[in-house]
Amino acid sequence: MKKNSLLFLLFIAFVPVFAQQSDLSVEKIMQDPSWMGTFPENIKWGYDSQNIYFNYNPEGNPGDSLYKINVQNKSAIRKVSLEERREMIPGAGDFNKKRTKKLIIKNESLAIADLKSGEITQLIDLSEEIEGPQFMADENLVTFTSGNNAYLFDLKNARIDQLTKIEKGKKKEEKTEDTSEKDDWVKEENLELLRIVNERKIKKEETEAHRKAVAEKEDFTFYLEDRTISNLQVAPNAKYATFNLITRKSSKSTDVPNYVDESGYTVNLPARSKVGEDETTVELAIYNFEKDTVFMLNTESLPGLEDLPDYTEDYPDRDWEKMEREVIPSRAYFSDNGEKAVVNIHSKDNKDRWIVSIDLENGELKNLDRQRDEAWIAGPGVGYTFYGGGTFGWLPDNKHIYFQSEETGYSHLYLLNVDTGNKKALTNGEFEVFNPELSNDKKHWFLTTSEVGPGERHFYKMPVMGGKMEKLTQMEGNNEVHLSPDGKYMAIRHSYSNQPWELYLKRTRANAEAEKLTEGQTEEFASYQWREPEMIEFEAEDGAMVPARLYAPTEATKNDAAVVFVHGAGYLQNVHKWWSSYFREYMFHNLLTDLGYTVIDIDYRGSAGYGRDWRTAIYRHMGGKDLSDQVDGVRYLIENHGINPEKVGIYGGSYGGFITLMGMFNEPETFKAGAALRSVTDWAHYNHGYTSNILNEPSKDPIAYRKSSPIYFAEGLEGDLLIAHGMLDVNVHFQDVVRLAQRLIELGKDDWEMAVYPVEDHGFVEPSSWTDEYKRILKLFNESLLE
Repeated sequence: MKKNSLLFLLFIAFVPVFAQQSDLSVEKIMQDPSWMGTFPENIKWGYDSQNIYFNYNPEGNPGDSLYKINVQNKSAIRKVSLEERREMIPGAGDFNKKRTKKLIIKNESLAIADLKSGEITQLIDLSEEIEGPQFMADENLVTFTSGNNAYLFDLKNARIDQLTKIEKGKKKEEKTEDTSEKDDWVKEENLELLRIVNERKIKKEETEAHRKAVAEKEDFTFYLEDRTISNLQVAPNAKYATFNLITRKSSKSTDVPNYVDESGYTVNLPARSKVGEDETTVELAIYNFEKDTVFMLNTESLPGLEDLPDYTEDYPDRDWEKMEREVIPSRAYFSDNGEKAVVNIHSKDNKDRWIVSIDLENGELKNLDRQRDEAWIAGPGVGYTFYGGGTFGWLPDNKHIYFQSEETGYSHLYLLNVDTGNKKALTNGEFEVFNPELSNDKKHWFLTTSEVGPGERHFYKMPVMGGKMEKLTQMEGNNEVHLSPDGKYMAIRHSYSNQPWELYLKRTRANAEAEKLTEGQTEEFASYQWREPEMIEFEAEDGAMVPARLYAPTEATKNDAAVVFVHGAGYLQNVHKWWSSYFREYMFHNLLTDLGYTVIDIDYRGSAGYGRDWRTAIYRHMGGKDLSDQVDGVRYLIENHGINPEKVGIYGGSYGGFITLMGMFNEPETFKAGAALRSVTDWAHYNHGYTSNILNEPSKDPIAYRKSSPIYFAEGLEGDLLIAHGMLDVNVHFQDVVRLAQRLIELGKDDWEMAVYPVEDHGFVEPSSWTDEYKRILKLFNESLLE
């Protein structure tokens, strides 16, 4: 990068730097990913456990990519015809207890599928969309929702009943006559003078009073008013329904201008609001059919509802009034008999998660479990306040619920007896549990864990009440397992560090052999010897051992320069033994290593896969330990791999771009060049759901935002900086880097440049954009670190 110059680059052509020592080039690795091959995605089983369906698409059809393999003829991969697709039983729906029948939505109608014969019978076709079909405890009865109401269908008698009466808007008020004092006088005078008129009036009033007295009670109607409804469901005993009511107050949003709209005009794309502007409220309603009324879940008795967070101690001059915090309840989870229900409730500040049982007769609750985290509640299977999700449900004994919690510092699976309150951990140790599910017979758990090591994922079987876990997968790397409906087979999507995803078939036994079903790599892709990064750990300044991937060049090509890659998302894991979602960056790291660079890719503090303390180490200071981990990684390279301290670069996208900026501004003695891609520059301008967890809200905790936002530290820039951003980015808005550019201009900084991409959102899609961006990154490192 030339000194004393400011370049604003809009796809300006320059002479590319080619890798003379490598079979790779930026143009090659950033082209359309189809050059790599065809790899299976979205694995599903057929209802009869004989066919595995998956998206594959070796023919490159944009909208027709469904293929299948039959377990009896594993060598043949067949494309699924349109006719066969029309006849397929949908994956969504509800099974009966014996799993011989399935309620489905087919061609917008309620239907039932016989899983032995494959026959599909249409039951109901309504004018409105039908959703959420479910068998009741009495399996002759099924429920579904349509519009804003729940219905009960009797399979034997083909009878349909509407269970709820929920209407939009407000109840219409009875009209009252609006008269003046003069009008009242005229009326009374007229009635006093005209006897017959007065008698008729009295008789009319008596008749109306009698009609009301003998009339049947008007059916109860619940009005939504200004709220919307979600998660409407009927209890298995058909005595109750529950639903969430959501009130959304309009908040100021940021439009993202599209300068390349097909119309030729600048068109604003609607985008999110900023952190601190969320005013959504959520309630849980219980519809009691016998009482013909609706109760609201009463959350006032939740323990600790008025607790103030610890960060308030940093603001002694502010009057922190204790008040009930807002909460967001999940949908209700009914026991199989419909007599009990539990709810997962998060505080809106996401520092508490309560699990409660509900009295379905009055909406009162009883607390069963409270998890408090002064940072924020999260972790695998735990769920988020704003994003939902989480492992939660009932065992068939109608006594025990299951859920995941980070109570020990790692996310594990628990059982809790709702009658006694006794809680039991089914798994424990310094590892995490992912996607536990009950077996069809409800006698076992199937679950994925990182017990072997944080960089591997394996599939296990465990007794339903806990006990020894039986490891069912053996292939090193990541094993994404999809059980066949009969439980006899596992379809495994497997990958390793330098091997993309392929499909395997294995009997559901520990000692069975896994048989490879797909071989998707092209000859061109397979011809290069893709590196298996070395998994290392180095010691951080606070004594923590930080995991990393290391790409080391040969002594013959080593140039004593290093590049630090910072993964995005913050809470994401990239130091592992499977094919990375950052596959372009992985290939770029191979190219850099061919050119003599040493590359390190760090799972810094805040990354996923290492438990609660690692996840929350960035609380109230993003750009703190997550940045110092990068600096300590450089120190490790200098001390152990002979890296020249004057030849270190850093790059990354999204959160990785943010860390790159913080590194270039706050650690200029460490990083001589950096490429910040689609970067957050000021966290007060990012979204609410993600940011408020980590930094609280700007108006309540401004200290956290001031410490964490690169724009406040721009005066520290000394090295060469490339900023790259898509102009259509509706996640991290282009406004972020525009504001930073103005700040750098006002500070008189010279050694930076910006590349903008007019047709790209947060995740680039055009190969030309990827190629342009990474040619600039390579040029930056070559010129700044090697010349």
